[in-house]
Amino acid sequence: MNRLRRFLPFLAWPRPTGAVLRGDALAGITVGLMVIPQGVAYAALAGMPLITGIYASMLPALVAVLFSGSMRLSVGPTALTCLLVSASLTGLAEPGSAQWIALAVWLALLSGLVQVVLGFARFGWLLNLVNAPVLMAFTQGAAVLIIASQLPSLLGLQGGWAALPHPQQWHLPALAFGLGSVVFLLLARRWRATFPSVLLLVVVSAGMSAWIGFEPAGGAVIGALPQGLPALYVPTWPGWATLGQLLLPTLVISLVSFLETASSAKVDSSRRGQRWDQDQDLIGQGLAKLVSGFSGAFPTSASFSRSALLLHSGAQTGWATVFSVVLVGVALVLLTPLLKHVPLAVLAAVVVVAVMGLLQPLAFVRLWAISRVEAVIAGTTFVVTVLTAPQLYWGVLAGVLMALSHFLYLRLHPRIIEVGLHQDGSLRDRHLWHLAPLAPATYALRMDAALDFATASAFEHAVTRYLTEHPGTRHVVLIAHPINWIDATGAEGFGRLRSVLAEQRVTLHLVGIKLPVETVLRTAGHLSEGPRLCLYRTEAEALRAVPDWSEAT
Repeated sequence: MNRLRRFLPFLAWPRPTGAVLRGDALAGITVGLMVIPQGVAYAALAGMPLITGIYASMLPALVAVLFSGSMRLSVGPTALTCLLVSASLTGLAEPGSAQWIALAVWLALLSGLVQVVLGFARFGWLLNLVNAPVLMAFTQGAAVLIIASQLPSLLGLQGGWAALPHPQQWHLPALAFGLGSVVFLLLARRWRATFPSVLLLVVVSAGMSAWIGFEPAGGAVIGALPQGLPALYVPTWPGWATLGQLLLPTLVISLVSFLETASSAKVDSSRRGQRWDQDQDLIGQGLAKLVSGFSGAFPTSASFSRSALLLHSGAQTGWATVFSVVLVGVALVLLTPLLKHVPLAVLAAVVVVAVMGLLQPLAFVRLWAISRVEAVIAGTTFVVTVLTAPQLYWGVLAGVLMALSHFLYLRLHPRIIEVGLHQDGSLRDRHLWHLAPLAPATYALRMDAALDFATASAFEHAVTRYLTEHPGTRHVVLIAHPINWIDATGAEGFGRLRSVLAEQRVTLHLVGIKLPVETVLRTAGHLSEGPRLCLYRTEAEALRAVPDWSEAT
């Protein structure tokens, strides 16, 4: 049964009661009322037919909740993933064309396949390749680009940014719809987060648009949308050359969209008091992308704002998403004609307000106070993301490479300090705290890292350099408890160091060596008993022995 639940997580859902179902229905309807207009707006951001935004909010959400470990996530279109789709396809096809749709579907299928394979292979740990500063900077850079892309529609600039210095090219009714929508959404969000403000805005703006003749006066509107449920879509083969161009965007979409999911899934798991199963969520999110592709839509992800709304509305189980999906299905069958007269300026306002929350410039200031190196990496990631638009995936790749380079630098340069006895009885950095040597003719050191191929050279160099500078040294004390791992290179380096110490008649004192490390060193023959090797289980035991070797010296 446990094996079956591994592949069918929805079997582990708790049996719903009437009260739970009522709460889930309310939460699902609340999110469903939000995701319909949001989906249309995000489809425009991705350069896709607007109806595909609703397609991406239906079956993918259902598949995700059935096969993910996190059952209270709102899966569907998100601003960041849609921007990545648009950026990835720019230059390969015309937005909205049949070729663009086919390529967007291929992005969904490929990124979904990548996530499913990684999930079954238990490779969820790859998520750690992108650290928090890089994701924060990339997200903010993407938010700037999203807002910049929506401002022409929001402000009624009929010729794009080129119309900005020419007021005669401004469409004032569109400007009024756009700015008025922004103000309304911001006020509604401050008043009550669960209020279906987006749906109310769309319905009211559609009525006003039809009443004042907005479209005949030159205003851009959604237009007629097809009714009915999505049909099976099988994309045409794009050719190996085009497929190769989609490879890098596919990897970035797979990674970034799952990072979006992680931020919501961790909140859901912590509230349920359970461990987050990142591999199962990879499988669920990947299957959702595959279903989205075969529905003729684009890659999906978990929306942090909608997932937060789902939790805030009282969702207890995955049934909340089922209710939301039913509402979206009903809207596809019956309600799409109501969206015909909605001004595009209103959709732009929906996107802008949703993305504004991602802009947090003070995050860079806080990061600078914590780590200047990581702040520089984050700042560079932000700049590269903005400057390389529309190929903004270079921003996250640059950030990942810089973060990994910093990580490798730290691994290759471990913290090795000389310790002395502090007045509180602990062993601390002798130079930082201005402490006396642990004992005469003694070098006591601590390396706060594993002893492996990355650190062995630095460890050997630290000891041999000290012996060269202090030829009278007769004891080397290694505080070994921070060393929790050793590999063949580390064992070999330790053996060479023992030989050097023996030649110079220096005694090695090992303090607090951990069993796995001790086992490797004994297997390698580097912990053989002798007069020049002393082992101590604790620092207290070693400190009690200091007077003995001090007198012998």
